[in-house]
Amino acid sequence: MSERLKVVHYLNQYFAGVGGEEEANAPVKVIDGTVGPGRLLQQILGGDAEIVATVMCGDNYVNEERDEALAAIGHALSHAEPDLLIAGPAFNAGRYGLACGEVCRLANAAGIASVTAMYHENPGVLEHGAECYILPTGESAAEMKDVLEAMTRLGLKLARGEEIGSAEVEGYMPRGIRRAGLREHPAAVRAADMLVARLNGRPFDTELPIRMPEVVEPAAPIADLTGTTIGLVTTGSLVPRGNPDRLVRGGATEWFRYSIDGLDALSADHWESVHRGFYTNIVNQNPNYVLPLNIMREMEGEGAFADIHPWFFSTTGVGTAVGDSKRMGAEMAEQFLEAGVRACVLVAT
Repeated sequence: MSERLKVVHYLNQYFAGVGGEEEANAPVKVIDGTVGPGRLLQQILGGDAEIVATVMCGDNYVNEERDEALAAIGHALSHAEPDLLIAGPAFNAGRYGLACGEVCRLANAAGIASVTAMYHENPGVLEHGAECYILPTGESAAEMKDVLEAMTRLGLKLARGEEIGSAEVEGYMPRGIRRAGLREHPAAVRAADMLVARLNGRPFDTELPIRMPEVVEPAAPIADLTGTTIGLVTTGSLVPRGNPDRLVRGGATEWFRYSIDGLDALSADHWESVHRGFYTNIVNQNPNYVLPLNIMREMEGEGAFADIHPWFFSTTGVGTAVGDSKRMGAEMAEQFLEAGVRACVLVAT
């Protein structure tokens, strides 16, 4: 029987069971064996490989203290001497996805095979998709078992030095890499076949897929704001205390509006953020951080603009699908236009 491969598993503070957003600044910690989803991963690995260590790091720490975090993770990898690094899966958690990509890149540079997985809209895909093997996931951890099985299949092939097929064959996201190979028909015939299929409305697969990012043209600047009504929008999940409308903490599909008529500032006694993607304690002590009503009122009094729309719009900006974001933005814009609002301040997190 061949010797079992050694695996290091990378997790963030949430999946490692350390804590939620309040532990997002947790530094790198090395844990012997498995924790959290690593236990299921070990079952799937079976006798082929053993998770010898779990490396945990808070999402904020690895992104804000990048050099220190990667140095500590690199030291942990050197000590464990794994054959394979498995990072995540991160699903649609943006900071986690970026961290998984960074750790995979670090492992690759050290000659260690690596694989991660995340949602296709995760910023980790855009940042690291060309240099890492990233398997696609849904938005949530509901499909954890299936994702871990896919990561295991690809990860073991990488660790064993087996030939890795195309993205279409192996299931990972395309990396923008093209390799020479033999095809049954020459390029001219294949191109003609695609053209005929397209002209006749039949399905066909291009050999050079290009994902074109949507271009959003900015609105023309307003030369003089003195006669303009300003709207306020936040994706920081700002709601009245108690969250009466039950705005979700992530993956929002709806937004709400709340009155600020007659208010000069937002009070912590009456407002709170329910956002899951950042440490909300500071905001919940001063809600004006995610909706700067106090500063806007000062500017209004100085005549910088005419007035502030009496309602602000709020939603959650973490784990939100692009399609839902576009729809909600259009709905907000429509209400603003109907109310005579011609400019808005959007506070993101």
